[in-house]
Amino acid sequence: MQSAHTLLKKIVRSSVLPFAAQNGMKKDFFPLSRTLSLSLCVKQDNSRSPSEKIDLDGWKKVMKSGLQEVSETVSEQKELSALDGARELLEMWRLAGRSVPENITEEQLKDFIGCPSKSAQKKYLKFLYIKELRKKSDKRKLIEKRERLQAQERESKPDETKKNSFMCFWANSMDKAYNWRVAQSMIFGQPLVFDMSYENDMTIREVANTVKQIVLSEGFNRRSVDPFHIHFCNLQEDSLYQKEFIKHYREAWDRLLVTATDQCYTEVFPKDKLVYLTADSPKVMKTFDHDKIYIIGSMVDKSIKTGVSLARAKRLGLETAALPLEKYLLWSSGAKNLTLDQMMHILLTLKDTGDWKKALEFVPKRKYSGFINKPVHELKKTLNLINTLKLGRRQEELRTRFAKSYSEKLTRKVE
Repeated sequence: MQSAHTLLKKIVRSSVLPFAAQNGMKKDFFPLSRTLSLSLCVKQDNSRSPSEKIDLDGWKKVMKSGLQEVSETVSEQKELSALDGARELLEMWRLAGRSVPENITEEQLKDFIGCPSKSAQKKYLKFLYIKELRKKSDKRKLIEKRERLQAQERESKPDETKKNSFMCFWANSMDKAYNWRVAQSMIFGQPLVFDMSYENDMTIREVANTVKQIVLSEGFNRRSVDPFHIHFCNLQEDSLYQKEFIKHYREAWDRLLVTATDQCYTEVFPKDKLVYLTADSPKVMKTFDHDKIYIIGSMVDKSIKTGVSLARAKRLGLETAALPLEKYLLWSSGAKNLTLDQMMHILLTLKDTGDWKKALEFVPKRKYSGFINKPVHELKKTLNLINTLKLGRRQEELRTRFAKSYSEKLTRKVE
């Protein structure tokens, strides 16, 4: 009863008094007694004009707004009391030795209160406790690692400064030498073409893998003794190829010592000098020709379709060639397609040495079982001889077995 009385008292104070002040009513009209009857609160004033009478609609609005404010304050007080009670409960559980986190936010407290059962509350607290422990351990490990690195730097600081300065000087001088070689190859070197017209035959991920292999190939070429002059032909602006190149090289893409053009290689070089390297070609490459311009299709192994590069070369009327893998390697299984960086290693080695065995060492070991020392026709003869000998021995063994079994049958009949 007392709480209801205080609630009504708040409503009267928050709604009736402002409304009375707005309508020009005197404070004397509201007695100081605690009764809530409106007959004792409101007295009629005969001197008023009809326009100064009480507006019932306005009265209702004021009453409703007062009730809403009081309900909001009551709900806020209930929520705050529930949060305080939850905090006290968690503090008691922590003192009792349960797995409760030390720091908990209001949102986490609300989630804790909203759990449907005690077991759910315990599980939620355990999850927060483990999460807090992991954060603490990660922070501790990070601090220990930082202290350990600082100690190592203090111990090896004088020697490292000398080494770092020497290594920086060495790296800068080597980069200058490599760049000078590539610059010379752009004028006097043998061209090597990457055909960048296979974007529609690959997915975005495959294009990204292709560009990674080309970046590796460009690095190998730049560090070689006699580098190629690399041409990126059929490279369109704002293509996936170009976007991936810019991701890798960033600002260095505009300063890269290569030739990038949207023209086809048949428009840049004479057709009689172009040779398209493809695994589907019926013609096998015997020697490396320094006067030819070799073309490599910019595709990854997984996306290569049989005959795509060969069909493109035939459509343009170009000469094709395949690497002599079966001539020098005992090929075990799998396709004879190699990655672009492997092709770059093979071509650079052939250009420098002309030795196929050294060049084909860059073929992955899982694809072949060894090198062929003898010619292929001699190997075939020896294999045929082995097979005939095996068959001859088997025939002799069958004859002896048949003779023994036949003699045993005859002796049994006689008995």
